[in-house]
Amino acid sequence: MSRRRTFSGGALLLGAVALAAVACAPMGHGGHHHRTSTITVSGTGTVSATADMAEITTGVVTQAPTAAPALAANSQAMERLLQGLGALGVAARDIQTTNISVSPLRRQGRDGQPPEITGYEVTNQVRVKVRDLASLGRVLDQQVGQGANLVYGIQFGRQEPTPLLDEARKRAMADARRKAELYAAGASLKVGRVVAVQEAGVATPRPEMAPRMTMSAAVPVAPGEQEIHASVTVTFTLDP
Repeated sequence: MSRRRTFSGGALLLGAVALAAVACAPMGHGGHHHRTSTITVSGTGTVSATADMAEITTGVVTQAPTAAPALAANSQAMERLLQGLGALGVAARDIQTTNISVSPLRRQGRDGQPPEITGYEVTNQVRVKVRDLASLGRVLDQQVGQGANLVYGIQFGRQEPTPLLDEARKRAMADARRKAELYAAGASLKVGRVVAVQEAGVATPRPEMAPRMTMSAAVPVAPGEQEIHASVTVTFTLDP
């Protein structure tokens, strides 16, 4: 007769742990089969590390009665910003234009008249990657000094996240085995080999970008630590 091993103790069955039985090859000459019990658990791993790079999004907004002067003034200001970044050692590959827009400025019409165009506003934004965090304050100060009048935020991160991701994956696997051994011990069984692994995801969350703001002076910045997460779902065999 085929037998199925089950856990005793309802408490250990909580936590989204699944037990299943899979048929193995026939054993002996009697043609009987035995079933191998399995357990499927999820594991998570987290690694913290100090940020070693930052991205800032800055730009210039200019206004004029007509579009051409607004665009010309904006272009001159942006050229000063880009030259200043180069003087601070920021490589061209780390500077990327993210938005250029020309928008009319309107004033609500009187006595039911349609809105009236009173001028034009030009916005030019660049994303700058700062690989040397020690120079971040100087970069911000230079941007403001050269005419940057808006900042969309600072994002911190790691230049080489792969080793940290791999460490988070190792910790996720260790966490999955720890949980499996906990449940197996409650059923007087032992955890055997791994029969399936599925990565549920990895994440390197970064602080959300700050809302658009104007800056009149450089501000202190604190990179803090970045947390990198990994999640796996692992199926183990259970042995007597």
